[in-house]
Amino acid sequence: MSKIRRRSRKQQAKDTIQVEVPLRALLTDQLHEAVIASGFYALGQLLEEERTVVCGPRYERVVDRQAWRSGHAPGELVLGGRRVQVERPRARTVDGKEVVLPSWKVFSDQDPLTRRAQEQMLIGVSTRKYKRSLESTPKGLKTRGDSKSAVSRRFVAATRKQLLERMNSDISGLELAALMIDGIHFADHVILVALGVDVDGKKHALGLWEGSTENAAACRGLLKNLLNRGLDAERSILAVIDGGKGLRKALIDVFGDYVLIQRCQVHKKRNVREHLPQHLHASVKRTMNQAYSSKDPARAKKQLLNLVRRLETEHPGAAASLLEGLDETLTVIGLGLHPELQRILSSTNAIENLFGSVRRITKRVKKWRGGHMILRWVSASIEEAKQGFRRLQGYRTLPKLMDHLRRRDGTLNCSLEQHNQVA
Repeated sequence: MSKIRRRSRKQQAKDTIQVEVPLRALLTDQLHEAVIASGFYALGQLLEEERTVVCGPRYERVVDRQAWRSGHAPGELVLGGRRVQVERPRARTVDGKEVVLPSWKVFSDQDPLTRRAQEQMLIGVSTRKYKRSLESTPKGLKTRGDSKSAVSRRFVAATRKQLLERMNSDISGLELAALMIDGIHFADHVILVALGVDVDGKKHALGLWEGSTENAAACRGLLKNLLNRGLDAERSILAVIDGGKGLRKALIDVFGDYVLIQRCQVHKKRNVREHLPQHLHASVKRTMNQAYSSKDPARAKKQLLNLVRRLETEHPGAAASLLEGLDETLTVIGLGLHPELQRILSSTNAIENLFGSVRRITKRVKKWRGGHMILRWVSASIEEAKQGFRRLQGYRTLPKLMDHLRRRDGTLNCSLEQHNQVA
């Protein structure tokens, strides 16, 4: 008898589980629809209260009435990444002009819809799958604005506006200690990006410029854009570049003696290794790392020149590569910076990390339709990547770099004044 009772309880438990799953799903759907319905009801009450303020209480005589009730009309509001159709209470002034209720103006704004479309695309949702990524709406509710073409139009408009704001934003209020410039390739285009580091160690995406290569003309275009927006070309600044001749020439043309160039040590090590057989890679890299981690620029230079002499007989290409621009790879050594900060400012890794985020976001684009499209996507990707920006390690020693730059300004200004007096 007890065995029969136990089987019966198991069967009852099994039956209960089978009933609970669809019931829970049903209640979830009902709750979702109830929440939306309650929200629309509350909005309707709010709009009716605002219409009462404008028109006065219903069915009552109002002296000096300023507006009259004018029934309802179909309207649209933003809900969950799409636009839904609802009834809008209307009011008209005594001379027949439409009265816009404050809450309706707020809730019918399209900006939340545009931001939602842009965010969805940047996190990987395609225009074709945008509708599937949105929450469901109650049956019978008319919706629009979630089609592939509508989402694409909103994304283009949003990124175009964002790009325009970036290219014209004021940067005169930034006290920059360092400027990093590098290029990222897309098909036949190169997008040059300028990343600034302020005295507090915070990174700022300053600007971008499109060109076919990283030549001096494209680099000057980027720098002139920065100057027009407030960058001071008559104050010394540390410029970190990968060693490209076009970039270096443009920096000297624009800043003259006010630019301190730091060649990327990571690129230099990579370039030297490309001229060497595999069995020498580790030892040469180790020697270069020891020199670059030094706090004494004279000692670091001596170590590197010794390496040049070791290589020049059997591997003259590697020796020439190491010797080219050698002094500019040692610019930040000896400034008293924190070791981590010295390492960061000795390479373009900070901007390369930014490019990693740009590549991750833009890899879903299958066909580029011109440079403007690339600029829009890169600008939007940078804006997304900015959310993960952190201060540079060792930033508390940046004032030492700033002191060095200001002393250099004083020396250059004195020399300029003496030159003018002689002239």
